[in-house]
Amino acid sequence: MKERDFFLAEILRHDGRGDHTSDTCPGCRCLTFTPPRYRCQECLDAQLYCGTCIIQNHIRLPTHHIHKWNGQFFERVSLKSMGLRVQLGHAIGERQLLRAGWFPSTSTNPRTAATFRVLHQYHILSFESKASAYEFYHSLVRLTDNTGLTKRKDHYESFMRMVREWRHLVMLKHSGRGHDPSGVAGTLEGQCAVLCPACPQPGKNLPDNWQDAPKAKDWLYGLFLVIDANFRLKRRVVSSDEIDPSLSRGWAYFVEEASYKSHISDRAEDTQEKSMCSSHNAVNMADTKLSQGLAAMGVGTVDCARHNMKCPNGVGDLQKGEKYLNMDYLFFSTLRHSTVDVLNVSYDIACQWHKHLWSRMLSLPPSHHLNYLTRTIRFFVPKFHLPAHVSKCQTIFSFNFTHFVGRTDGEAPERGWSNINPVASSTKGMGPGCHRDTLDNHFGDWNWKKVVGLGSSLLFKIKEAQTEKAEHGAAFEEFDSVITSENHVAWKVEMEAWEENPNDTMVSNPLQLKGIGDARLNLAQLKAEDLERGVDLSLHPDVSPSVLIASGIDLEEEQRHLKAIADNMGIHATDTQKLSILRMRMSLRRKTKSWRRTQLLYVPSVQVLVNTSATSALENAELMKLWLPSALNGNACDSHLQHIEWELRFAQAHNALEELRQCLHVHCSLLNFKREWIRGQGANTRAQNALARIHARQAACMKHYRTAWGALKSLAQILKKVDWRGRLQDLSDDDVKPLIDPFATQGEGRRRLTWIWMMDGMDNCADGGDVDGVRVEWCKSRARVLRWAEEVDLLQEEMRRVLLFFNWQANWWEGQGVL
Repeated sequence: MKERDFFLAEILRHDGRGDHTSDTCPGCRCLTFTPPRYRCQECLDAQLYCGTCIIQNHIRLPTHHIHKWNGQFFERVSLKSMGLRVQLGHAIGERQLLRAGWFPSTSTNPRTAATFRVLHQYHILSFESKASAYEFYHSLVRLTDNTGLTKRKDHYESFMRMVREWRHLVMLKHSGRGHDPSGVAGTLEGQCAVLCPACPQPGKNLPDNWQDAPKAKDWLYGLFLVIDANFRLKRRVVSSDEIDPSLSRGWAYFVEEASYKSHISDRAEDTQEKSMCSSHNAVNMADTKLSQGLAAMGVGTVDCARHNMKCPNGVGDLQKGEKYLNMDYLFFSTLRHSTVDVLNVSYDIACQWHKHLWSRMLSLPPSHHLNYLTRTIRFFVPKFHLPAHVSKCQTIFSFNFTHFVGRTDGEAPERGWSNINPVASSTKGMGPGCHRDTLDNHFGDWNWKKVVGLGSSLLFKIKEAQTEKAEHGAAFEEFDSVITSENHVAWKVEMEAWEENPNDTMVSNPLQLKGIGDARLNLAQLKAEDLERGVDLSLHPDVSPSVLIASGIDLEEEQRHLKAIADNMGIHATDTQKLSILRMRMSLRRKTKSWRRTQLLYVPSVQVLVNTSATSALENAELMKLWLPSALNGNACDSHLQHIEWELRFAQAHNALEELRQCLHVHCSLLNFKREWIRGQGANTRAQNALARIHARQAACMKHYRTAWGALKSLAQILKKVDWRGRLQDLSDDDVKPLIDPFATQGEGRRRLTWIWMMDGMDNCADGGDVDGVRVEWCKSRARVLRWAEEVDLLQEEMRRVLLFFNWQANWWEGQGVL
């Protein structure tokens, strides 16, 4: 800041002649009738030359900008007006412009051209900044004349045409089509795509006997694909394929358009079944998405799931949402380029999409048919999307609980959309051919950058995987050491049986809780049995004893929720917020009074406690005491009600612990994701908000548990319960730690697990119900160890494949005669 005056003065010096005020031209060294008055803006030379010398200096630099000193300031002049003529040195009709490095806007009597250099510059700029051709062209206009006063012919359309042709030709060049005897016309579908060196490519990076590999190893040669859709890459109804055809016919990432549209048109009347899982809008609303004025709602893609690269012929326009009709075609289209025997497919609606996939395949062209009976094909739901599915899907379609997938998450495209989304604004108004060619080009550059970065990315991943494998292995050994040998053997056998047959409903799923959380159902069943025997303990026609206690616990939860909201707003709440809280309090007070009337039928002694307590009639509803059996401290209460609350509180404690463990898992995953992938203020803010929500949920789980724990301790004394604490303990803040700390320092050694994850005798409780929760957590911990071990093996195989692929590609280029 102290040197601003100096820097500013030097910049101003360039607006004048500076020290170059001599009347002698430094080029010809003589005083002539044309004194030095000219200088070039691009040359690294601020000296002034005479007109003859400036022309001589720019015989081979005819596109430079020249300024002339008019006695007061510099003004623009053209080399053409000064007499410069460019002699290309070739007879007319012999590609003079191209030989000179100038790209003609047309091959018929061209009058406009762009240098190879400026086309290459924009080509790279468009990849890195996503600047449109319009923005770049008008930047050049302003560099030529920033005042806008000079009349000039608009060459924007010519520039657009040259850019598109240049991109296409560079793609062909990079694919080796210029060295193939068959030329451009011999290009096959998908041949111009940049392949993933780390994915299995038979004949390129797999061993000769890969098809004979035993089952324990053949999974290493499997292909991981992920299907996704992007509805930001829309295209308006502009032009047509006849007027604006693609320069390539399915040669890269987009499918061949004519066959694709023909198939879509032929099957347009097919009815798509509705999703029976979660609210899959992409499926259920496929026919109702707003598409007025749009030729394409977006694009569907097939990517390599582990390395985030677009697959050959795996991209196509989506006309009416994410219909199976489109996604099937793209999926089988890209599989034509692979002959691997093991296929792992990830799709956020895989649970529904895969059901009738093979019967739908028969409607596709024969070239797209797959012999699925001779292959091992498995379907998954990406990890981030999985929690939105029903509980059954969350185990059957989970990467976490399936053998031989490593730590694949299936979310690869989501990390790549941020790169291509900025292009949407400029491609939306393009014609169909230009739209496909432009996206093809950007997808190719994305793949190329992934290829260039494979060395560093795989190295980082394998270092992380080896560390995680060791840490999770140590944690599981510590966990497993407190499990009885009988349970260890039984759970392992049960888990292995399910892993071999995850879709067999006759095989028990060890990852599903069988007892915890079913307390209310069990109580309802017991009531039904009592009624069958003629025993009815109900004192109210609509509210049974179990319903009374369960409703009281629900009211207790509403009180906690309302108190948290009120405390969070505090004294700074707005009038609108205060009114909202007041309404919630009035509603809760009405519910509590209604419940209290029924409670007095079952526990009349509560009336004395209510009358003698110091509570005010104006007391906030969230602070009113409910006087459940656990809070009566020996006052008269039916033991049947006490036993009911015991069962419900026991389930409440275990449910709270399970949810707390899930919160810790999600919290660690979000922190890790934020560290590796989140960039930019907006994304960081969203990530911080997500972390805050998880932290709030975690705090709520802790309160739920502590409430249940306090009630159980009180009831245990009343009901004379013994040896009931094997699975449950008093929860302190220090106990709330993740199973594995992803940010633990290297020097702190192995961290001891807290009791929420393990404790002596936790799977052998005398009076604590079943051991479902412990079994589920043991199975999950074992699965994590196996997945990280597989990840290490898979990464080592991928690193081997990359080296082999590069060696194959080098030999291929040598065979083209270019090296």
